[in-house]
Amino acid sequence: MKSKTFFFALFLIGFQALSAQERAQSQIEIVLNDWHKAAGEANFDAYFGLMTSDAVFIGTDATEYWEGNAFKTFAKPYFDRGKAWNFTPLERHVYVNENRAWFDELLETQMGICRGSGVLKLENGAWKIAHYVLSIAVPNENVTELTALKKDFDNQLIEKLKN
Repeated sequence: MKSKTFFFALFLIGFQALSAQERAQSQIEIVLNDWHKAAGEANFDAYFGLMTSDAVFIGTDATEYWEGNAFKTFAKPYFDRGKAWNFTPLERHVYVNENRAWFDELLETQMGICRGSGVLKLENGAWKIAHYVLSIAVPNENVTELTALKKDFDNQLIEKLKN
């Protein structure tokens, strides 16, 4: 009888943990969708309200690395014009571990298909984006053309970064 009670207790604990993870994943989906929606609607406060105060945003250009307020400063003129960027999720994978989560997503954007990935932190009971990386998805058969196109820029940046 004790073994049945023990296994039932383990089942309940496992079920509760799974439900908590599913709830977290659902909340994270909402945060990410609302974040993209806020950018599409040029809602500056809503957009940055879904990020941690020390968030990092890494853009598609090798020089685009913004910490905290630097990204707000960069983005503000876009939001002020009433048109920031419009990213529509096509596919997303979310992984949760206690008070951290990470994800990757394919996005339909004005640049074609892009990939976003990032990390969220649970702050005061709310999931917030702490780190985001945006990259342009390049088909493998176009990599040679692309690398030739950006060769001069890359070489100059490599020299600058090495010095």
